[in-house]
Amino acid sequence: MARSFTQLSLQERRTIARLQEQKIRQSEIARHLGRDRATICREIRRNYWHDRELPEATGYWAIAANEMARDRRRRVGKLYRCDDLRMSVINRLKEGWSPEQIAGRLKVEPGMTVRLCHETIYRYVYSPEGQHQRLAQYLPERRRRRRPWYGRKPQSPVFPPDRSIRHRPELINQRQQFGHWEADLMIFRREHGEANVATVIERKSRFTLLFCNNDRQSRPIMDRLIKEFSPLPLPARQSLTFDRGFEFVSWRRLVDGMGTTAWFCDPSAPWQKGSVENMNRRVRRYLPRETVILSLPRTYLRQLCDRINGTPRKCLSYRTPAEAFRDEMLNLKFTNPPPVSPCNPDQPV
Repeated sequence: MARSFTQLSLQERRTIARLQEQKIRQSEIARHLGRDRATICREIRRNYWHDRELPEATGYWAIAANEMARDRRRRVGKLYRCDDLRMSVINRLKEGWSPEQIAGRLKVEPGMTVRLCHETIYRYVYSPEGQHQRLAQYLPERRRRRRPWYGRKPQSPVFPPDRSIRHRPELINQRQQFGHWEADLMIFRREHGEANVATVIERKSRFTLLFCNNDRQSRPIMDRLIKEFSPLPLPARQSLTFDRGFEFVSWRRLVDGMGTTAWFCDPSAPWQKGSVENMNRRVRRYLPRETVILSLPRTYLRQLCDRINGTPRKCLSYRTPAEAFRDEMLNLKFTNPPPVSPCNPDQPV
């Protein structure tokens, strides 16, 4: 079985420099580090410091070797080496393509011999060159800094284990039953205040509600959900799925207030409520993070709801969410099914 290769670390280079100064043979250095002898030989040959002005400074130095190796890896990168490829990637980023879409398109374009991994594009975007060009603002998430995997700490255990999404009935998971919703908050730039927008979507019909909140306090948000969902019959509001954000810690008010069941994603796994996460990305087209929510007209969110719920969806056989929601309400023998959102989305808490 082939061994996987990893770059030499700074600590290993310090060990090489110390043993090299002690006149230890390269084979012994390799055995000490658990590396191949060729790796040590190549490392010393490629990163040996030559100083013509100060011959006494010539030698293998760990810090200098580490910087030389880092600069060499940057220079040989495809996006640093190929100007045409780099400009093509940047132009597509500006057109709204994601790095994964760019990398995937390069594989199927006729006559294209260059292959590129989406991780390479992300690294270039967040490199000093990419930061100087402000390429991160063209990414779907528009993050100024790259968020590390598993970087978020789990929230405190205020959500009981029996309310975990892992225990949610399979009937809900397969979207076979009407009346099960997912909810989330869309957050905006902090300098514009604490106002946010709650997104609530029905899993089967994809019917979406949007309403504004003045802050992220949990109790007002839950009271607003109770106010907007109470007019619906119980079969149309059977459950709500949240992530484990602190804005949902008052979930028991929702259960006690209208008898709706609450489910919660696993810690640091908001992707498990994929319907509302996908809807948030759709809504971001109209409400980017730079939006000042409280400056919008009072009817803007209602009009946005109408636009989203009036757009045909492939998963609904190209019916609109409003039509699917209306049909489900008629099946429940609801006498006056609302043609649009049952809430008043433009009124803040």
